[in-house]
This record gives sequence, C-alpha cells and structure tokens, in this order.
Amino acid sequence: MHLLIPFASALGDNATHTLKDLALPRLARVLSLLTPEDPALGSDEYSLTPPHERALAQAWGWSGTDGCLPFAARHAQADGIAAGELCWAELTPLHLAVGSDQISALDTATLSLDPGTSRALFESLAELFPASEGWASAWGAPLRWYVAHESLRGLPCASLDRVMGRGVDPWMPDPRRLRTLQNEVQMLLHNHPLNEAREAKAQLPVNSVWISGCGPAQAVQADADLQTDWRLRAPLLAGDWAAWAEAWAVLDGGPIQDLLHAAEQGQEVSLTLCGERLARSWSRQPRPWWTRLWNPPVATAPVLENL
Repeated sequence: MHLLIPFASALGDNATHTLKDLALPRLARVLSLLTPEDPALGSDEYSLTPPHERALAQAWGWSGTDGCLPFAARHAQADGIAAGELCWAELTPLHLAVGSDQISALDTATLSLDPGTSRALFESLAELFPASEGWASAWGAPLRWYVAHESLRGLPCASLDRVMGRGVDPWMPDPRRLRTLQNEVQMLLHNHPLNEAREAKAQLPVNSVWISGCGPAQAVQADADLQTDWRLRAPLLAGDWAAWAEAWAVLDGGPIQDLLHAAEQGQEVSLTLCGERLARSWSRQPRPWWTRLWNPPVATAPVLENL
C-alpha cells in the first residue's frame, strides 16, 4: 500500500499555527514505524512543478524537467479525449483579479461555470487554433479546455496548483509562445458578450486562462497499490485553515489508520507527504532488532513544516 498525500503542508504563519495545533496520532505512529527515503523530491516553493506532481510522475514512471510533465495529456485522456502523439496543453478558464500590488488567480470554483457557457467561451477561441495550421482543440469539462500543437513541445509552464488563490507574477509563462497565446486569449475574452451577461448577473467574468501541462502523453506504469488522497487540496487553496485541519483529522482517522494497521501487520507500506517545497517518502525497510524495541511516536508538526 502506497498512500500519497498532496497539500500535506504549506508555508506561512497560518499554516504553521494550524500544524502546531493538529493532533495526528496515527500519522505520528506510522512515521515511527517507517524509514524516510532519500532524496526528497522538489526544490523550493517557486518551482513550476509542485512536489505532489513530481511524486505522481515518479510513481507513474514519467520523465521530464521542471514544468515539462504532460499532465494536460493525462487529464485529456481521463476526459475521454484521444491524446495520440500530439503535444497538448491544458487551458483552465480563470478570473484574474487585479489588485493594488499584484494580479491574483481566484479559485476556479468562484466562477460557477456551467457546461453550456464554458463550451461557448471555448468555441469562441477557435480562431486562435486553426486546424489548417496544425492545431487540435477539445473541450473536456467546464474548467478543462485543451489545445494541441507541435509548437507546445518542450515549453515549461507552472502548474495551476501553484497559482490558485495567489499572485501569479512568479509563475507567469516564460516562453514567448505561451505568453503570446495567453495574451491572445485574454483579448478575445475581453468584453465578450457571455462575460457581459455574467457580469450583469453579478457573476465573475472569465477573463483569462492558465496554460499548463504541456507535452505529449507518456505511458503510465500503473501501481495498483498507489492511493492518492486529495481531500486537503480544496481547503488549503481556499485558505480555509479550519477546514484543512478538519480534513487532516478525517485523513488521520481513515486512510492513515488503514496504513498504520497494514504496517503493524508487517505488510509492505509506503507514505508520501507533499508540501510546497518537497515531497518526502517513508517506507518499511529492514531495521536492527534493537530499534524495534522502542518506537515512540514522531512529532508530526516539524515533519510537515519541513515539506
């Protein structure tokens, strides 16, 4: 059993205070039974690929440098789109809010974007992706649009999870091709009739997209034992620390309790915890007999704060 937990930690005073007050007895016990693996995955909080995506890529047997892992093609396949050998990019509809000191990407949930409006907005961008010039495009879901073109190959781009609810400046596209594409999309969405209708109903306009996951599909080496638990994502990205703490408590009493039971039964288990900077894994490895005589619970707050 391999349990992978994205958004297990975050930076900032609110996260630190929340972690210090968290009671996670099963996690503390699991960490006392397992051995940390080296090296950790990741670098710092400004990497284009967040640690949980790097950990998933490793588990799936993918290769690729920072910002160059083909999550767009993976998501497209999950949406029933034949990825083939094309170089895909995911376009996530967004509302970028302009503040006095930064431009922030609001949580996509605040758009409440229905399928009909989403599809119509996506189709209005068709002139930017002409099939005669080698483009392919596909609508996957209200918040998942896809385009493919050879010019997208090898272009590093930041994950949506890096910018949600945050200032986007550190992660704005560096490749000129992506910056141009994002600007062209924003121009077509500006004063779009559907956006004007949304504003008339006090809804946020879709004024931009976030481009991510560029590249051709890579085969996934399926791991039947891999379980990824996403319940910490939504509250953390929303900055709802009470809900995040509650989700951690549920996680501790559910999947982590199951992992602990398996470890105590002598089964092969692994745990991967992912923060903003690092993803660190623990697994059951041979240990000297005397270290098994005394296994006090591990303090979880320092472990999580260091991710």
